[in-house]
Amino acid sequence: MSNDSITIPPETARHVLWMYGGDGGAEPGSFTTQLLRLIGYADHDNKTKLATLYPAEAQAVEMAQFDPDGMTTLQEIADGRGFPSTCTCTQPTGGGAA
Repeated sequence: MSNDSITIPPETARHVLWMYGGDGGAEPGSFTTQLLRLIGYADHDNKTKLATLYPAEAQAVEMAQFDPDGMTTLQEIADGRGFPSTCTCTQPTGGGAA
C-alpha cells in the first residue's frame, strides 16, 4: 500500500490510537469502529480495496500494526505535531489485527 500522498487527519490518528490502546486516543463512532476493525482483520487483497475508499484509515491502521514507530507517529499526528511521509511497515502475509 503506497502512502506517498496520504495525509492522516488528527481525528483518524486519535481513533486508531484508541483502537490499539495508545495514549491520546479517542473513541470513534460505531461505523468508524467497525471500519477500523475490518481494515485490521482484512487480508491483503481486501485491505487494498478498502484503502482505495478509506486511504487515511488504512494507512493509520497499517502504521499501528506494522510500523515499529507507528504509535508514536500517530500520537504526534493526534497532537498536531506532524504528519508521516513514509511508513516503515513490513506487512506479514495474511494481515490481521493486533
